[in-house]
Amino acid sequence: MNRFARRCVSYLMCLGLVFTLTVFSFSSVSSFPIYSQKIIPLPTEIRGVWLTNVASGVLFVPWGINRAINQLSSLNFNTIYPVVWNRGHTFYKSAVAEMTTGSDTQPFLNFMHGGQDVLTKIVTLAKKKDLRVIPWFEYGFMTPHYSQLARRYPDWLTIGQEGIKSIQDAPPEEIDNSLVSKLAWLNPLHPQVQEFIRGLILEVVRDYDVDGIQIDDHFGMPVQFGYDRFTIELYQQEHQGKSPPIDPFNAEWMRWRADKITDFMAELYQAVKAVKPKVKISLSPNYQAFAYKYYLQDWENWVKKGLVNELILQVYRNDKSSFIAQLEQPSVKLAQSLIPVEIGISTGTVRNPVKMAQVREQVQAVRDRNFNGISFFYWESLWGYIVPESPQQRRKAFFEMFNARTVRQFKPKKL
Repeated sequence: MNRFARRCVSYLMCLGLVFTLTVFSFSSVSSFPIYSQKIIPLPTEIRGVWLTNVASGVLFVPWGINRAINQLSSLNFNTIYPVVWNRGHTFYKSAVAEMTTGSDTQPFLNFMHGGQDVLTKIVTLAKKKDLRVIPWFEYGFMTPHYSQLARRYPDWLTIGQEGIKSIQDAPPEEIDNSLVSKLAWLNPLHPQVQEFIRGLILEVVRDYDVDGIQIDDHFGMPVQFGYDRFTIELYQQEHQGKSPPIDPFNAEWMRWRADKITDFMAELYQAVKAVKPKVKISLSPNYQAFAYKYYLQDWENWVKKGLVNELILQVYRNDKSSFIAQLEQPSVKLAQSLIPVEIGISTGTVRNPVKMAQVREQVQAVRDRNFNGISFFYWESLWGYIVPESPQQRRKAFFEMFNARTVRQFKPKKL
């Protein structure tokens, strides 16, 4: 059996496990009680959740999306961030992707939904329930080294010194997944890469009735990368023929690359607003010091420049003091003074869901500091399966936290 066949078998086995767990989870919702709702005006609070395709079957079973949206609405959530770009595939019908990679959507997704456009389905169902839909370009500039994108366009990839072409860098939901492997990175400075990513994003903005688009911590470049021929030559053109420093953490070399990414972010922002001015640019990064040092993502500068309309800081911490310390960083307080800021809270993974006591405690810490809302990572671990609490217990806990609907007005604070 060749490598590709083994990978397909492994993927199917993993997907089969997810389907089994999902069926178990959803089978319990038929008796899910309908709680009475207090329809009273509240200060704006964004209540969101990410819908991913990894370690989750919600997007792959025909009834999964409908059940998820109905549950979230009944529990007074108001925002979903469905994945639309992951592991070299789109999760909507993409002419840009088809022209570039030969595939217009993720193959298993296409098969399970009989060719139906899943993003259209999500938007249609969510709008009926008054849920904001902000498609999530989860993988940013990452792509598996075996993807058609990486195979067809090797010159689009950035590399490290000594020809290092990939690094171990998987999103949190993939940590429990045996398919995790080293990932290659598209070069965010390369004009053809920029054109491709911009094309995907504008396609979603133009063709779907979405409230925004979201990029996250993968919209950058690992600091050890940038030693590909294109980037070196570009650096030399702007530095009198001098090559980039050997030390990837050299301050000037870091700043030069980060500023190039910021320039692209500015171009992307303008392009999106030219198509639909009211569509929001949402960003979900790691904390500023980490994002800049390791991924050259200077999001604090993006906020200052007005390139971000909504910030969801990923604060996936179990320790209470560490969690609170991240909420009180100067960069976060600055962002709070300019735009809506939410906090991303981890509900764990399929195998290791976080206890609801911790979730409640973190939600309260966020509310005590007057943030604009919360988003949970991720859908499949919201309710859990068997431990540490039953799905019914967890859903009841979420309803108690969100026991009144919110007024949908999203106004930034003013300096």
